[in-house]
Amino acid sequence: MHSQNFEDITDQEWRERLTDQEYHVLREKGTQRAFSGKYTDYKQSGTYHCKGCHTALFSSNHKYDSGSGWPSFYDEISPGVIQENKDTSHGMIRIEIICATCKGHLGHVFKDGPKPTGLRYCVNSISLQFK
Repeated sequence: MHSQNFEDITDQEWRERLTDQEYHVLREKGTQRAFSGKYTDYKQSGTYHCKGCHTALFSSNHKYDSGSGWPSFYDEISPGVIQENKDTSHGMIRIEIICATCKGHLGHVFKDGPKPTGLRYCVNSISLQFK
């Protein structure tokens, strides 16, 4: 699926590929309620992929319990799979994280995570697919 140019996918095609809730988060920058996602307390070993394009984004080796109510990771699986954008919505200044391949909204990254990176990638479960 990576050979596809995701910039050419129309809004209607995204709506056909994703559930309404997945579309709202990935394409409209929505947010799941805290503690409502299926991967918040998930402990299996494996890889978390983008729900929109199946790109590998995070390893379970980098997942930790931040207590925030969303799956949290202290690093991306490999450099460049996550793109960062300044987000000034809701009266806050945050750093949005999106999939670098399909530009799907994942969540935000904060500088209050554990060592070695000090980062907390705070991700909507619905943006992810575990393999």
